[in-house]
Amino acid sequence: MDTPIKLGISSCLLGNKVRFDGGHKMERFLTDTLGRFVEYIPVCPEVEYGLPVPREALRLVGDPESPRLVTSRTNVDHTEGMKQWAARRVVELEQEDLCGFIFKSKSPSSGMERVKVYDRHGVPVNKGVGIFARAFMDRFPLIPVEEEGRLHDPLLRENFIERIFTLKRWRDMAAGRKSRGDLVDFHTRNKLLILSHSPKHYQVMGRLVAQARDYPLEELYERYVRLLMEALKLKASPAKNANVLQHMLGYFRKDLSGDEKQEMLETIRLYRQGHFPFIVPMTLMNHYVRKYDQSYLKEQTYLNPHPLELQLRNHA
Repeated sequence: MDTPIKLGISSCLLGNKVRFDGGHKMERFLTDTLGRFVEYIPVCPEVEYGLPVPREALRLVGDPESPRLVTSRTNVDHTEGMKQWAARRVVELEQEDLCGFIFKSKSPSSGMERVKVYDRHGVPVNKGVGIFARAFMDRFPLIPVEEEGRLHDPLLRENFIERIFTLKRWRDMAAGRKSRGDLVDFHTRNKLLILSHSPKHYQVMGRLVAQARDYPLEELYERYVRLLMEALKLKASPAKNANVLQHMLGYFRKDLSGDEKQEMLETIRLYRQGHFPFIVPMTLMNHYVRKYDQSYLKEQTYLNPHPLELQLRNHA
């Protein structure tokens, strides 16, 4: 990476004591592990908006599609003030070149989904979105977002981190003088990664790249990155990964011995059935790529889309 990956994050997740009760919600994976590879831009909507610490808790009330933000006990309405602050803040964040945002789950200001919204009888439904989170996602629809709670799921964690690293690589490539050749090179290096998420997008993006000269350069780049982020938002699965691994085997037709090919096929089968974590077939594939110096596969980001220290492929 030319520069650090910048991630927005709810401030309390870094251990900052900004919550309504004066506490925090530090997440050690985010601070101690992922934090080694990213630069965080902390945001606490309620404190930055002007509320004190500690403070009366806030909650969403009314229509889940357009709720009001009010204090839970005294019913003071902060909706318009928070919306105005959020509109200014997302403009400021545009200058940070964020590659993702990690929100605090269930927060009436920062929750990205399933936030409680109370009706006039005080009965909650989990259908809300935090005021600031909604403003951010509306402003930056292509930027990956997640909540700290969902990142406990190893598949969601891997998916999110894969997306932020890919977006950073794209931006590093696109930061210079744009050219169709650079875009084709980027696509070539990321083809198998895209295929592991969405065979449909893989085909559509392949046609777009093949017809690159039919589009003005800016439109080509905009279409491509939109499709790229749409594709990667779809989770890879054992079935999709097994398909990609078998596709990669085709590049070794003249290299692998019968025993080596059988070992690779058996390892893929056991991974697909849930007996092996993903790291097992990937380690064996990386071994063959190095052993037989397979130049095309050596350039594929699919083999190493993020730092090994994050251990994202160790799950079954």
